[in-house]
Amino acid sequence: MRVLIAAAGSRGDVAPYTGLGAALRRAGYDVALATTDAFAPLVHDAGLEFRHLPADPRAQSGVTGRRELMCAAAAFITELGEGFADAVADGTDLLLLSATTAPLGWHLAEATGIPSLGAYLVPTAPTGDFPPIVTSLRSLGRPANRMAGGFALRMADRVYEQAVAKLRHRLKLPPLSAAAMRRRQEQANWPILHGFSTALVPRPSDWRSGLEVVGTWWPHQGASERLPTGLEDFLRAGPRPVLVGFGSMAAGDGERLSEIAVRALRHAGLRGILQAGSAGLAADGDDVLTIGDVSHALLFPRLAAVVHHAGAGTSAAALRAGVPAVTVPVTADQPFWAGRLGALGAATDPIPFRSLTAERLADSLDQVVKQQTYARAAARGAQHMVTEDGAGQTLKAIQQLTNG
Repeated sequence: MRVLIAAAGSRGDVAPYTGLGAALRRAGYDVALATTDAFAPLVHDAGLEFRHLPADPRAQSGVTGRRELMCAAAAFITELGEGFADAVADGTDLLLLSATTAPLGWHLAEATGIPSLGAYLVPTAPTGDFPPIVTSLRSLGRPANRMAGGFALRMADRVYEQAVAKLRHRLKLPPLSAAAMRRRQEQANWPILHGFSTALVPRPSDWRSGLEVVGTWWPHQGASERLPTGLEDFLRAGPRPVLVGFGSMAAGDGERLSEIAVRALRHAGLRGILQAGSAGLAADGDDVLTIGDVSHALLFPRLAAVVHHAGAGTSAAALRAGVPAVTVPVTADQPFWAGRLGALGAATDPIPFRSLTAERLADSLDQVVKQQTYARAAARGAQHMVTEDGAGQTLKAIQQLTNG
């Protein structure tokens, strides 16, 4: 069976599907991952077929305002939709759709008759348990949380309207709005698997049938993968260091963030590792090392703490390693995951990105490293995550869907 996983966005929106795809390939499926060209190496390294999707997610980097984010997202989605049909036309028996690609993939499934399954990295369905992940950190109360969740979905529908209209025209389907298609899928209890841990987000009791939380999908890691020699030498040269990194966020802020990080680390008396990322963090010194992309699974268990932007993948990786965190959320769903780590006791109170100072970061680092309650909470989260098998649960769901 030929499985096509379709995902788009930043690295954190794509990398988890490389591990999921590799697990499905080991189970005997032919697996392709359709995404943008920037992540072709990740796909090939996992032994998966790469299929091209247009658009460049880096065009959205540096966009933090809600209105600007909506406009940038609409432009990205419209460009994405123009090439989606080509990726599916190469041969597909089952579509696995991310939260970003599902509102486009539904129309392709309708046109082709290919069965589909949601594979989401974030919770999008309305619930009384918490407000929409991109709108508020504070609960509005159960009825208002659900109402706000419905409003967030309607706002997302607007982002897809132009792309959906163009795609349906190309597929020779009758006109149907993005909102109408979403409601159709909800009424049909279209199945969605959520690839995050119940340690962070237990399945809401008021979710409709067909929505499940299966556990985290981890990025593919080669059996022979090792940390670079220079990094190994630094790790062995002294006490456990703190990693500071912002992933694909904060482009253009590298100089400011590097200065803040180094000042905070030295004020707290800690060794540090700066992960360059899109921001271009960099610093020199006996007590600080600059690195590029490395495996979080290999590095994080060797650290005293992680300072990060609270992306879903990085938040999960830190918890899996049993390492406490200082979160500095930048935009989108990052405040949500920062709040989740904080609620577990595995991270300090989030520091909003625009409020970050060396003094504030040093205080949080001093707190998270010296107070063992944070490390103990992270260790409890790690123990919970060991019991989950996101890829295995997904395989079972695919077998039930295709055999039943």
